[in-house]
This record gives sequence, structure tokens and C-alpha cells, in this order.
Amino acid sequence: MYKKPNIYPVFDELLQRSDKQNLLKQTSKVFWFTGLSGSGKTTIAKGVESKLHSSGYLTKLLDGDNIRSGISNNLSFSLRDRKENIRRIAEISKLFLNCGIITLNCFVSPTHKIRKIAEKIIGKENLIDVYINASIETCENRDTKGLYKKARNGEITNLTGINSPFEPPKNPQLEIDTNNNNIENSIEQVFNFILPIIKIK
Repeated sequence: MYKKPNIYPVFDELLQRSDKQNLLKQTSKVFWFTGLSGSGKTTIAKGVESKLHSSGYLTKLLDGDNIRSGISNNLSFSLRDRKENIRRIAEISKLFLNCGIITLNCFVSPTHKIRKIAEKIIGKENLIDVYINASIETCENRDTKGLYKKARNGEITNLTGINSPFEPPKNPQLEIDTNNNNIENSIEQVFNFILPIIKIK
């Protein structure tokens, strides 16, 4: 029977994900925080990361600030560039995943199609959707970065929720409503959800 040759034999010589997970004593996953700008994604993820670190877990948090200032600093906020941005983030996340690291990703990820790009690269079994649900009214009232005001004044375009669409996840593994839920409770809910998933089997 014909056996297809392995054109990348070097991969067989590399340490595997399971080796890294055993070393770190954790199960690596990618937790993808989706929601409008101002919904609380990064604030919650930072709090969760701090609690995980204190509990002895190795993590990496990725968000617009550390991605857009580096690997994606040549991209705009057009739908085409958003897709490319998510593709790059997913590929980076896959590398962390294979190193046994727990990754917390905080990105608007506005459409089902864009989120599917990440899922295809990372793998459905490795990607956990966390929907941080806050209405456009709530986010606009917070306007932590002043983006909504600029969008209303016509100073910026393609702001999700104002002049660019947002499609909420249909079946997120976890949904946190931050319209009425405070940050401390939100962090605790996410932390308690994540903990049993990352404990090494």
C-alpha cells in the first residue's frame, strides 16, 4: 500500500504539545473574548489572567493594543484587513497553544465568518468562545477610548456597532452580561469557568 511521504520530517523531531502541558501542569486552550469595544473584554481578561497567574498557570493575553502596535500595524479596520488581523492572531495563538500556554484573546471579531477563520486555524476543540455581552448603548455611554464620539462626529469610520456590523456569537460556551454585572463578578465567573478546562487531565 502506498504511503504518502512526510515532507516535513522535522516536525516529528519536535517536542509535542503534550510534553509542554506536562511540564507546565496545565491544559492549553485559547479563550476568545468577543464583544463590542467598551464591553469589558480586556478588563475582564486582565483580571482573569492575574488570578490564573496567582494560581500557578502560565498565560498570554492578546488584544488590540499589543497586536495592532506590532504584528498587525500595517492593517486598517476595513473588513478585509479585520479578517487578515484575525488570521494572524489565530496563527500566533496556535503557536502558544502548542507550547502548552493558556491564551486569552480579546478582539471584537465582529462577524461569524471572521470567527470561523480563527476556529479553522486553531481547531474547534481548542477554541473557547467567551461572549462579553454589552449593548451598544452601554458601550457608548462608557466610551472608554473615545471611539464612539469620534465615530458619531465622522472622525473615524468602520467602528463596529456604529458604521460596521456586529454579529453576536450564536452559541458561545460562556456569555457574560456586563450591562448589569460588575467587573469583579464578571472576572470571577470567567475564572470559575476556565479553571476546570485548563486543569491537566
